[in-house]
Amino acid sequence: MEEKIKAEFLKSGFTLEDEEEILKKCRAFCLNYSLEPSDLVSSWEVYYLNRQLDESVVKDADMYGFLGHLQDEQVEAVVKREPGLHMYSFKDVDMILNDEGEDSNEVVLGTPSDKSEILHLDEYNSAQKTNGNICSSGRISKLVTPFGKRSNKFVVKLKIDNLPTTETMNGMHHHENLEDDIIKRIQPNKSYSLVVHRSWLEPGCRFIYDRIEDRFNALENRIRNHAAALVASGLYEEPVDPSVASQKSIFAVGMICCDGEGHLNDKSILLQSSVEHSGGQRVRLELNKLSHFSVFPGQVVGIKGHNPSGHCLIASELVDSVPLSFAADTNLRPAKKQALDEEIQATKFPSSPTEITLIIAAGPFTTTENLLFEPLKELLTYATRKCTQLLILLGPFIDSEHPQIKKGTVDLSFDEVFRLEVLRMVQDYLGYMGSNAQVVIIPSVRDANHDFVFPQPAFDLDPLDIKHQITSLTNPGIFEADEVKIGCCTVDILKHLSGEELSRHSVDGTPSDRLSRLASHILSQRSFYPLYPPAEGVPLDFSLAPEALNISSVPDLLILPSDIKYFVKVVSLGGTSEGEEQMKKCVCINPGRLAKGEGGGTFVELKYQGSPDKMNASIIGI
Repeated sequence: MEEKIKAEFLKSGFTLEDEEEILKKCRAFCLNYSLEPSDLVSSWEVYYLNRQLDESVVKDADMYGFLGHLQDEQVEAVVKREPGLHMYSFKDVDMILNDEGEDSNEVVLGTPSDKSEILHLDEYNSAQKTNGNICSSGRISKLVTPFGKRSNKFVVKLKIDNLPTTETMNGMHHHENLEDDIIKRIQPNKSYSLVVHRSWLEPGCRFIYDRIEDRFNALENRIRNHAAALVASGLYEEPVDPSVASQKSIFAVGMICCDGEGHLNDKSILLQSSVEHSGGQRVRLELNKLSHFSVFPGQVVGIKGHNPSGHCLIASELVDSVPLSFAADTNLRPAKKQALDEEIQATKFPSSPTEITLIIAAGPFTTTENLLFEPLKELLTYATRKCTQLLILLGPFIDSEHPQIKKGTVDLSFDEVFRLEVLRMVQDYLGYMGSNAQVVIIPSVRDANHDFVFPQPAFDLDPLDIKHQITSLTNPGIFEADEVKIGCCTVDILKHLSGEELSRHSVDGTPSDRLSRLASHILSQRSFYPLYPPAEGVPLDFSLAPEALNISSVPDLLILPSDIKYFVKVVSLGGTSEGEEQMKKCVCINPGRLAKGEGGGTFVELKYQGSPDKMNASIIGI
């Protein structure tokens, strides 16, 4: 039977990751539910499509969810044969034991089976009902959506565990009575001290005034500042004009460009130097002598090499990052730099960095089938259960790509949907958690209710009663939570770099982590969006504040939500052959999307204690 099952999977285009274990379990499923191998694989195809799995690989980790899917199919088959038959579940048992009517116990979708957590969530939901805010539009209903039918809830997709902890991070807790739970809620952890770095953009600022001069100045300043930092490090000589013929080795600094409108290839790489050194001239760049490299349009690099003919610079060394000790704030005018230093210094706290625990989620926050924002409800329920004091929500919130938004079939304005649905839920969460809980909100260029420009001003949240608990950040933006520096950008720069990058791996066969490499480009270029020209659909406006894109110093956490596969990576920067620099580590995080199509996506739960070597991180599928 196992051979037949394997043959059916292969026939349907699936491969098996842990073949022996998967086939053993599938054989048990066939025997227990009287299924033929072909029927089993057909059920797997339905489960695969409903869950919107990324690749056609059958994994052992998905077997538990597949078992639940098979059980649901069996129940539906029995109900069809005997319509009057009721299949009891743990929800019925809890309802009877607690002597509650069916209509009085409507919990948020995805309630966990742990009894203490059920009591906790019932209390949270009853508090929402008392306030009349459980669903602002009055659409709380018993409608069973595809999202509500999913079998896997709060499944750990990836986990990094560098801290000894008594509490697991997959949503399972030890049993505790309701009284202890209420005390835990009334006396939560202390609030985090949030410090927002200087905002270059204000809500309502003017845009669409981008001029060629603005673009030229922004790119020229990037090249000049990069060159100044490399020379100041003492490791490199003063750059010269790379387009002048020279038989000796030279050092030049410039921006990678493409000779044409297509993607970069080894024959179309150009280096554009600064006006100061070469009048902005471009020269063809040859990288054939390099064992490994990774370049993309808009990347500012230092090149050691020679140009014997004056038409082609043959590189012998490529420097793609600025030494750490000379990278901070080189692009700011003295007055602005002093003001920024004074602002941050005035809000510093004498204590050393403390442990912070936070949840990070990126939109869309509702499925494509409706605007009920069910994934957001479950995320807030999970955060409530874990007593999370810091929640970072990254747009889009009102996704311009949502079918109902694109068709214009929504009765309310986009701003009303944002305030009545999203902000109302966040307010309910904060009202329940108490005054110490805090939420950081970052917009996206895909938000239909906000300015379509990048860099992007923060949401205007002035009318909110609890504005002091909600921090609205620019996109991109940097803030500190108890001296832990966190950078965020909702434009999908990782996906854009992935489509434009040209790289060569080392000849020694050392494997290259592509996701880490993409994230490291952001840090090494000291820019939230180093790609130029920008990807199609990115409203990059240099007339606003190009300083807003700069990363003055390497943050502790860098949050870059993307459509590519979720990850939590520790990226190391710095370090030289002379050993003059120490390595700087940054935790780069792509939480994925909270909603994918008609199903749930992923979010990140993180506990950080001052360094990447002392943290716990989990990517949790909702």
